[in-house]
Amino acid sequence: MSREIFTRWMLAAALSFMPFAHAQKGPAPAPAHAEIGEIPWASLPNEARETIALIRKGGPYPYAKDGAVFGNREAILPKQNRGYYREYTVKTPGQRSRGARRIIWGKGGEFYYTDDHYNHFRRVRE
Repeated sequence: MSREIFTRWMLAAALSFMPFAHAQKGPAPAPAHAEIGEIPWASLPNEARETIALIRKGGPYPYAKDGAVFGNREAILPKQNRGYYREYTVKTPGQRSRGARRIIWGKGGEFYYTDDHYNHFRRVRE
């Protein structure tokens, strides 16, 4: 294969992948706060209401990681300084591990509930 044919072949191959790479990027993500819904207090699972009661009481908490700083790495909750949010496990009946349910408490007194391990949050409306 001549050098010219090889160069043209390589250029064609590279260009054929460009639209694919561009298509992978997709649209710009929506603002993080747009993904937060609301959940009325009465609609929370009993275990979530119990967890909030423990937070308000100051413990004791059943899981060692309860009260740990929630880093908001997913950037779904409103942006705050590190340490503003704390996370607490919501017991899942029949689950041996901590499960996926959490209450996130903000220093401003707000509570967020997630039942899918931080993929979606709903602010608790009392």
